[in-house]
Amino acid sequence: MDDFVLLGKVTRAHGIRGEIKVYPYSGDPGNFKKYRTLYLSSGADTARRAFVCQGARIQGNQVLLRLEGCGDRDQAQRLVGREVWLRREDLPELDEDEFYLHELEGRLVVTNQGDEVGRVTGILATGAHDILVVRDGTREHLVPLVAEFLVRIEDDRVVLDLPPGLLEIND
Repeated sequence: MDDFVLLGKVTRAHGIRGEIKVYPYSGDPGNFKKYRTLYLSSGADTARRAFVCQGARIQGNQVLLRLEGCGDRDQAQRLVGREVWLRREDLPELDEDEFYLHELEGRLVVTNQGDEVGRVTGILATGAHDILVVRDGTREHLVPLVAEFLVRIEDDRVVLDLPPGLLEIND
């Protein structure tokens, strides 16, 4: 398991003092205010460079970050397109009824009736809600992760109560 969690992507430089604008992949951009050290890379398989976060503020659905060592627009511009990561160990602790989306990857998805749907292979963040990418052999299902469908999350599986026909939409 990777020691890092992907948080978002740098979309542009902001202003003349080196701030960067980040599109967060999580539902709450305010989480960036809690992080002390962030890591930027040009891709999942490339080296990550550590930056101390000197400030974070929310602008719409994005985050403006001020990073140590990034003091002007030219430096910020060089970070555009980079992925923003956090060490898994630096994630805030959750309440008992909360979970991180990345923790669902690899889990078996079953219906409330006990039918296997497949394994979670990814998560898509959309403006409305997150979507589980569930693969069963060669078939792929896109399942909205909404409270109405989620029955429970167990150690090794996700139990859903899906409306009739939802899985057939992707066929």
